Amino acid sequence: MTTGTFKYIDLDSFTGKPWGKVDVDKTSYQRVERQRSVADMRAAGLDNFSTETAGFGVYHAPSQEKAFTDDAAVCGPYYAEVEALLRAKLPGVTKVVIFDHTIRRRVEGAARQPVQQLHVDQTPWAAEARVRRHVEGPAEADRLLQGRYQIINVWRPIGHPASDFPLAVVDWRTTRPDDLVKVDLLYPVRAAADDDGDDRGKEALPDAATVDSTDGYAARGETFAVAPSDAHKFFYVKDMTPDEAMFIKCFDSRGQGRPRGTPGRADYTPHTAFVDPQTPEGAKGRQSIEVRCLVFYEDEA
Repeated sequence: MTTGTFKYIDLDSFTGKPWGKVDVDKTSYQRVERQRSVADMRAAGLDNFSTETAGFGVYHAPSQEKAFTDDAAVCGPYYAEVEALLRAKLPGVTKVVIFDHTIRRRVEGAARQPVQQLHVDQTPWAAEARVRRHVEGPAEADRLLQGRYQIINVWRPIGHPASDFPLAVVDWRTTRPDDLVKVDLLYPVRAAADDDGDDRGKEALPDAATVDSTDGYAARGETFAVAPSDAHKFFYVKDMTPDEAMFIKCFDSRGQGRPRGTPGRADYTPHTAFVDPQTPEGAKGRQSIEVRCLVFYEDEA
């Protein structure tokens, strides 16, 4: 067990629909901090957590890829490993579409630092938009949207244990739908010739002269910020290693809160990086990869 200071959205700090920029840490709302206890999943037993019940699960799953410096190796062999792992651990999967990944290396001056605000990556609207964007052909997307589909992030430390800035998750069973606040994700508007649809690696450090302006930005995504609740129960994996992978559920079209949802089935997983006061002095900066996946169950109505 450890403790952490967690950042939530301040419900009194904005009017209208809130927004956040994807390329710099700037939002239209303020954050409030709450001190919380964080239980170690190892002590509780990793088998007691799954994407079906808690919204997340952790598995021993060594990878052939170690450095994650070659984009071709990540998008080829490593993506194949991720798909195989999803199929092995989630019964009934019939199709996986991997659409994105993010590599974070906590080094001074880097724009892509671990996210320190409790959030859920995708709203239901954003999840459907991802299917329509990444599945080939509107007819195929329409067909797949009639069945069960999920967005699962597969998160893994790189190079050494994630003792520094570990990842914390909130057990879905301790959340309520009204904990969530829809937030527009603002993306820089780029010239058609420069817009390849891939924003990885284009993050920037804030420019004080322009950071407050939304000029040159457009809403292209939607995420959930999370409001404070004393009911939230936080978990992490102490010193999670590169031989372990965490599944983080961002959306489930048959989660409890959805039309035709299954009672007791997790909808989502609020998550965030946090500062663990038990991290040893001099611990290596956290490095991690997060692969975002559309997961389909075509045989489940």
